[in-house]
Amino acid sequence: MSETPPEVPGPPPMTVPPLRYEPPSASGPTVAAAEPVAPEKPSPSPGSTTATRRPVSSSAETGRAMDWVLAEARPADYDEIVAVVDAWWGRPVAGSLPRLFLDHFHKTSLIARDSGGGLAGFLVGVLSPSRAGRAYIHFVGVSPGARGTGLGRCLYREFFALARDAGCVGVGAITAPVNTASIAFHRSMGFTVTGPVEDYDGPGRHMMVFDRAL
Repeated sequence: MSETPPEVPGPPPMTVPPLRYEPPSASGPTVAAAEPVAPEKPSPSPGSTTATRRPVSSSAETGRAMDWVLAEARPADYDEIVAVVDAWWGRPVAGSLPRLFLDHFHKTSLIARDSGGGLAGFLVGVLSPSRAGRAYIHFVGVSPGARGTGLGRCLYREFFALARDAGCVGVGAITAPVNTASIAFHRSMGFTVTGPVEDYDGPGRHMMVFDRAL
């Protein structure tokens, strides 16, 4: 599930009646007609200067001069990520990010590094192999020192572009109803919000469902 930003204490339990989940479809109001996913582009050769390593800056958006390099994730990045996520969130969350995501979906995931090469953030995303034209953001993290700089938005926009280039026309994510900061963030990024959706992740595990056209 999308974990951006870390969970914050929420308001009293929501009184909105839980909904029943219906997966978004190409005929739904927020997603254009589904198109076949384009064949994966060849990986750049070592030393290539393609967009797989792209400098970005948030100074124009936030007024804070922060620069990063966004790059395609690698399986080897997993150990560095899992070593810090619990500290970044202030609670155990590493169990929500098993190694398989970096082993099998690193080409659609992103790493952000600061000017010194340190890990500033990451996004784990998937282009659905089962539903043509759909992408999904599973897990996003921004280091405490980079929060409020616009890095989270940079990661999302880079993933949107990646998904569009691959032929996707819609992207989704989820979070817990108490994660009001994440709900507000996704709304600000153009997602529609549905929920809480009853038993989305099993009995008693209601979730907020985000959907956005690309």
